[in-house]
Amino acid sequence: MKITTTRIPNLLIIEPRVFEDKRGYFFESYNQASFEKQNIPASFLQDNESKSIYGTIRGLHYQLAPYAQTKLMRVVEGAIWDVAVDIRQGSPTYGKWEGIELTAVNKKQLLIPKGFAHGFAVLSQQAIVQYKCDAFYQPKAERGIHYADNDLSIDWHIPENMAILSAKDTQHPMLKEAEINFTY
Repeated sequence: MKITTTRIPNLLIIEPRVFEDKRGYFFESYNQASFEKQNIPASFLQDNESKSIYGTIRGLHYQLAPYAQTKLMRVVEGAIWDVAVDIRQGSPTYGKWEGIELTAVNKKQLLIPKGFAHGFAVLSQQAIVQYKCDAFYQPKAERGIHYADNDLSIDWHIPENMAILSAKDTQHPMLKEAEINFTY
């Protein structure tokens, strides 16, 4: 497993070791012992999967502490632009975001620690996304930040007129009005 750090501390790109031959490929998408060896403190409890069509933007989502979730994102079909925003008050990278293209071909994964808002945009005709969480979903703790917050200026890699969002995702507040209880 290859781990690449991003410009935001603790936000990691993980590339599994892929074994390919004429039959196809094999890789470990997750191994707790490997994570522990790399000092990645996550013990996952829940797996989620979503299927979305081109132009779908999901996010930016997070859960308030103490229900915050670390997520390990990957794509099993298609391609997405995956985005994490640092919302840890007092962090030198507060309000900064990092984006990475995750695809079924590149098999890269993004580890998003607690204290980050997360979202993704579907770049392919459709995409199937799987992700692990280290805490269970808690509806009462669910929060979000508006995907088009001008202060964040996220490039979703989707033309605005092609963006498809849920009604809930269009109603999230901007970062400066969002309820946040994470500290750096």
